[in-house]
Amino acid sequence: MSFLSLVGIELKKIRRSKIFLILLIPVIMMWIPGIINADMNFDLRGIPITPENNFFIQGFMGMVWFMIPASLVICTVLLSQTERSNKGILKMLSLPISTTKLCLAKFIVLLILAAVQMIMSIGAYYICAAIVTNAQDYNFILAPLYVCKIVCSLYAAAIPMAAVYWAISTFIQSPIFSVGIGLASIVPSVLMINTKIWFAYPMSYPFYLLMVAYGRAAEGVYETQIAWLPWLPVAVGITILALAVSCVRFGASERR
Repeated sequence: MSFLSLVGIELKKIRRSKIFLILLIPVIMMWIPGIINADMNFDLRGIPITPENNFFIQGFMGMVWFMIPASLVICTVLLSQTERSNKGILKMLSLPISTTKLCLAKFIVLLILAAVQMIMSIGAYYICAAIVTNAQDYNFILAPLYVCKIVCSLYAAAIPMAAVYWAISTFIQSPIFSVGIGLASIVPSVLMINTKIWFAYPMSYPFYLLMVAYGRAAEGVYETQIAWLPWLPVAVGITILALAVSCVRFGASERR
């Protein structure tokens, strides 16, 4: 069985689940306050940023700090528990298929779900920006190319974090402990981006990139250059290591 076929099977397994609703709820929760408090974008307290850029960045700030990581944590656990609830993992492991392929197929599904949530976020932004534009008689709508560029960079930055959460879900069998550790890891991300070793903490990557975008939109507030070194090699190393641990641990308890 090809790898793409495995990914297709995994997608079919979640087709009737409520996982897409779980992805949509945080998006709605993050943008509703932006509509309610739209007038605050004109009170910038001396920060040199335009209201439309402030609206965009403030809306995504809660997403990248908490909602996207939390969604990844929940999705990883759901993907793991989908197999264990009906002992489906035993049936899959009994087939002449590499466990590494099975593990990576599920990880690809996790990335697809993350991409779906990012697309939802873009859609929610433009809907809310249109509503606020009409209500405030001011154009809050940014160019699609700029918005998609920022969101795609946030998505790419979230891949190492997704790999770490996937490793945690395969290493820790208890969903309660897996979710608890994942959610607890989100909190320090804001503090980590202000340290010299922020690149060693993948949960801070999306927030770091958003703050760089904030610095470019509001000159003098934050750094405007991305420190690719040592970030990029460290991020790649963390992703590879996390996926290696996942492949080794996937289905380990069921194979005993």
